[in-house]
Amino acid sequence: MSECYVRRLVLSFSVACLAFASVPLGAQQAAPPTVANREIRPPESWEATIAKFEAADRQTPVPQNGIVFIGASSIVRWSLPESFPELGAKAINRGFGGSLIGDSVHFADRIVIPYKPRIVVLYAGDNDVETSATAEQIAAGFTKFDQKVHAALPDARIVFISIKPSIRRWAFMDKLRGANALVKGYIGKHQHLAFVDIVPSMLGADGKPRPELLVADGLHMTPEGYKVWTAALRPHLGN
Repeated sequence: MSECYVRRLVLSFSVACLAFASVPLGAQQAAPPTVANREIRPPESWEATIAKFEAADRQTPVPQNGIVFIGASSIVRWSLPESFPELGAKAINRGFGGSLIGDSVHFADRIVIPYKPRIVVLYAGDNDVETSATAEQIAAGFTKFDQKVHAALPDARIVFISIKPSIRRWAFMDKLRGANALVKGYIGKHQHLAFVDIVPSMLGADGKPRPELLVADGLHMTPEGYKVWTAALRPHLGN
């Protein structure tokens, strides 16, 4: 190895080190995945999950005239048999964690409409608040969901559970409140819709999210959190 080559090698290494050192410490490590990445994730990326639902339906058809629960991980984690034992097989869980409200719109014709439910419970928009979507865009997603489902099932009732407050997403509360207010305003103009506001029940006396309702990640709910939801939703599930 020539002396000239060694000098060039040392020089290149020194330049690389200086360049790395000039980068702020927080940027020297690869940024962890964030919910914002889901904003550009196409709905088709959920195809495998939706196909599993359809395969299960072929093997064991679900009863019609039931209640379909659809949305993100708060639906996935909800033990419907435990919360609503009186519903039995008529409570159909079609949540897929990490989904945006637009994903529920996209797949409604495959995991909602075919069941001909009398009630559809939607919890979506929670993940959207960490994306660049505005409150108006999140609310528009609910409008699209309503229009798509109601066009196919004019007698179905759609219940929207308000986007919950959480420790992890506390910085987005203004957007969250804005989206909830817009959806509530839209729902107030349609008799076949209902708005279940769980926000007040999930806030403590200090106006912050009640820690006992959330697991360690500050986002998903504990059994106590689901008790709050169940109590708020049950009156809307009657005939």
